[in-house]
Amino acid sequence: MKAIRIAIDGPASSGKSTVAKIIAKNLGFTYLDTGAMYRCATYIALTHKFTDKNVDAILNELSKNPISFKKSDDGSQLVFLGDQDVTLAIRQNDVTNNVSWVSAIAEIREELVAQQRRIAQNGAIIMDGRDIGTVVLPDAELKIFLIASVDERAQRRYKENIEKGISSDLETLKEEIAARDFKDSNRKVSPLKAAEDAIIFDTTGIDIPGVVAFIQEKAEKMIDMV
Repeated sequence: MKAIRIAIDGPASSGKSTVAKIIAKNLGFTYLDTGAMYRCATYIALTHKFTDKNVDAILNELSKNPISFKKSDDGSQLVFLGDQDVTLAIRQNDVTNNVSWVSAIAEIREELVAQQRRIAQNGAIIMDGRDIGTVVLPDAELKIFLIASVDERAQRRYKENIEKGISSDLETLKEEIAARDFKDSNRKVSPLKAAEDAIIFDTTGIDIPGVVAFIQEKAEKMIDMV
């Protein structure tokens, strides 16, 4: 298997993480959840009541408690901050609603992007996020940008939260997702947008297997060309 790098970008709940994990498993690639890394930084800020005036303090906590990924007994991915399992904690609504301002801080993005690039330098990796194809891996061999309607993405997030036991209101989720779209697309640092050479794919009305099949076909063709 040739070692290409795959970048999957898109707005909140566009299906990036779900399909990236499946494709990584199918191809035998490493999956790096960049969104979880920014959620970890946000979790730190909220836990310590840090604001955007405490950037050095957030970076210091990230240094003392490095982010790592491990496999659970059932094969799912666990996220750790130092020795603390934060897999569920970073998916709570307070983290979701604050991750945009934390991820917009240039110094935090620089630190996490540096970590992501080091992990990706040997290839055979798939990353998902909002600026993988434009900033983190601008030379990735395959770039995909997923989009979907706000209504559909809210339904996905609602179902996901209910399955995880997280209390949610569908209408509120729609408002939060639309608000996050605006924040992510209009931030000064690494705004959400498709790379010029990305393949844009609208997943509205398409199930996960359909999205996986679309991207995996593109990946396998690219692998054969390398």
